[in-house]
Amino acid sequence: MEFRPCIDIHNGKVKQIVGGTLRDNGNYARENFVSDQTAADYARLYRSRGLRGGHMILLNGRDSEYYPADVGQAREALAAWPDALQVGGGITAENAAEFIRYGASHVIVTSYVFEGGEIRSDRLRELVREVGKERLVLDLSCRRREGIYYVVTDRWQKFTAQPVDEKLLRELGTYCDEFLVHAVNVEGTGTGVDGELLRILAGESRTPITYAGGIGSMEDIVRIGELGGGRIDFTVGSALDLFGGPLSFEEIVKKYHG
Repeated sequence: MEFRPCIDIHNGKVKQIVGGTLRDNGNYARENFVSDQTAADYARLYRSRGLRGGHMILLNGRDSEYYPADVGQAREALAAWPDALQVGGGITAENAAEFIRYGASHVIVTSYVFEGGEIRSDRLRELVREVGKERLVLDLSCRRREGIYYVVTDRWQKFTAQPVDEKLLRELGTYCDEFLVHAVNVEGTGTGVDGELLRILAGESRTPITYAGGIGSMEDIVRIGELGGGRIDFTVGSALDLFGGPLSFEEIVKKYHG
């Protein structure tokens, strides 16, 4: 189990938000933290610690007036730490290779491969042709409804008809190198990890998984290790001192890197 760093970009700024509050209308999100540093500043910090495999998420939609500024921040970060960061947000088969050329190690995709609530296998195959399975990460952002976890798309706003279970993980794992799983119900809250979701993820033994959502203490990180059998990596957002939270970045790197 290792720590994976993150950079979230919204309205052209590095932020930490409450995931379930993100809205395309008005480019709104409830903010936990807005940084006065750039994405490249964080990329240089991660480079200085040798932290590979971090994910950088562009939180505005592609049709947002802010999306070009998000991309600009991402490009500068990729130039600062090339072939080490994964990038998601507005990725399609048409632009995936472009982000690889900018310096992304992987592209992260959710909404493009789900349409009408169903998996678009044709689009998955198209992405694999464009960048290769080894450079594709599937973001299974999950929201719980009536006791069942479903994949949500369009910046966590729309439910698909696809429940998150071991069958789905096995099927999608044939197309990608890793999964990034956002527990949207607790994302950005610091109220604790989603234990039930982690138990589901622990059943996947073939494809690497990084979990994000709800971490507010070192005890939460220990719990991820216990529930995930030490196989699920994790990322910390709002609770990290880099983003105004109480958890020490340096302590986490010392304990959970390398």
